[in-house]
Amino acid sequence: MKEIMNDSELELAKRCSGKLLLRNEIPLNDHQFHSLLAKDVFIPIPSIISTTFSKMCQRCGNQEKSQFASLGIQHKQVIWYCRNCIEMGRVVKTEPLYRWNGKPLQWKRHPDVCTWKGKLTIAQTNAAETICGAVKHQRASLLVWAVCGSGKTEMLFPGIEEALRQGMRICIATPRNDVVRELLPRIQGAFASIPVQALYGQSKEKRGTAQIIIATTHQLLRFEHAFDFMVIDELDAFPYHNDPSLSFATARALKPTGTTIYLTATPRQQQRRKMQLKQLDHVFVPTRYHGFPLPVPVRRICFFLQRDLKRGNVPRAFKKWLRHRKNKQRQLLIFLPTITLTKLMVQDLTELLRSENVIQVSSEITSVYAADPDREQKVSQFRNKTLKAIVTTTILERGVTFPSVDVAVIHAGHSVFDEAALVQISGRAGRSADDPTGEVIFFHDGKTNSMVRAIRAIQAMNRLGGFT
Repeated sequence: MKEIMNDSELELAKRCSGKLLLRNEIPLNDHQFHSLLAKDVFIPIPSIISTTFSKMCQRCGNQEKSQFASLGIQHKQVIWYCRNCIEMGRVVKTEPLYRWNGKPLQWKRHPDVCTWKGKLTIAQTNAAETICGAVKHQRASLLVWAVCGSGKTEMLFPGIEEALRQGMRICIATPRNDVVRELLPRIQGAFASIPVQALYGQSKEKRGTAQIIIATTHQLLRFEHAFDFMVIDELDAFPYHNDPSLSFATARALKPTGTTIYLTATPRQQQRRKMQLKQLDHVFVPTRYHGFPLPVPVRRICFFLQRDLKRGNVPRAFKKWLRHRKNKQRQLLIFLPTITLTKLMVQDLTELLRSENVIQVSSEITSVYAADPDREQKVSQFRNKTLKAIVTTTILERGVTFPSVDVAVIHAGHSVFDEAALVQISGRAGRSADDPTGEVIFFHDGKTNSMVRAIRAIQAMNRLGGFT
C-alpha cells in the first residue's frame, strides 16, 4: 500500500532521495538529523574506501592516487580527501556520505502535458518515435545521431511527455553551463505545467527537487539511482568525453531499469564502430529542421599567421574576407584556440571592424572564455544582438543557437580544433530558416587532417540528407 507523506516529509524526500550527500547538504538541524539517522531514514556510507595499495572516492569514483591529498594524521590514520570532485564540496575519509532510506518517492503521472505547438519534420518524427519506443519498452540506451541544427531538443519532447505520462523522473545532462542555460527556457516553455530546475556551477537553484532536471554532468556526482529517463547531450564533448568520473556519475544517477538517450552530431570513433557492428541502437537524422544543407566550410591560407598572432594582428586573409562578406548584416562569431589569443586579438579586431563599419563603437565587440565572470551576460547580449561580434574559445562550439551569424576560425590548424570541434563550430552558422546559409571560414597556415575530415564529414551529411 502506498504510503502518504505530509508536506515536510515530501519536501525532504525530494531534497534527499536518489542522492549521496554530505552532512552540510542535508537541510536539517543536528537534532532532526540524528533522530532520522537513528531511524535509518539516512544511511551513512564510507566516503573514501582505502587500502594499503588503493583508494576510491564513493562520490565520483576517482581512483587516481594523484587526485587524493592528506589533511594530516588522526589516531594514526591519514585523513584523505578527494581532489577530483572538491568543487562539489570536500569529501573526507572520516566524514561519511549519506543515502536516503526513507519512504520511497512517487512522482506524479502527467498525461498530455506538452505545450509546444510546433511541428516535427519527417526525419524528426522518426527519431522522436524511436525515442518514445525506448522509453515505453525501457530499453537501456539509444544513440541519436543528428546533424547540428536538426532540432534535437524538439525531438525529445514526445519522449519526455511519454516519461511524464508514466510518472518517471527525467534528467537532461550536458557538459556545458551555457547549454543548460539555453535549454531551461525551452523545456519550461514546452512543459509549462511541470516544475523544471537547472543545476550548474553558478545556478541559484541547488535543491534539485523537480521532476525534470537539466544539469551539467558534474552535478550528477550527487545523484544515485534518481532518474528513470536520462538524456546525455553532446556525449562526445569536453569534459564528459575526457573525464571518467562523469560517465561514472551519469551511469550511477540512472535507475537500474532506466533508459539513457545519447545525443550527438559528432559521434566518436568508438560509437561509430559499435553502430557499424550493430552493438549500439541508434537513429540517424541527416538534415536540419529547416530543410537546407549544412554550410560547408571554406579554407583560407594565411601567410605569416604565427607572426601575426604573436603580435596580436589580424591575419591579412581575414581582412580580405571581411571586406567581401556575402551578408554583412550577420553577426560575427570568431573562434581562437586559446584564452591568451582570445584576449590579445580583441583590440586589433575592434579597430578592424570599426574601419569596415561592422561595428560603430567598441562596446559592440567582446571576448568570452570559460573562466570569464561575465560569460553568461555576454552570451545573452550576443543572442539579443546587443553585440555584433564575439571572440571566443571553443566554449561556444556547441549547444548554443544564434539565428544569423558568420563563423570564422582563426588558426584552425591548432591542435585544439579537432574534427568534432570544427564540425560543431561550423554548425553554429545557418541555423535559422530565415538565414540558413551563413559562411564558415577556416583561416590556417597549413591544412590539417582535422580540417579535411571535418569538411568531408559535413559534405557527407549533406549527401545523406539528399543535397548534392
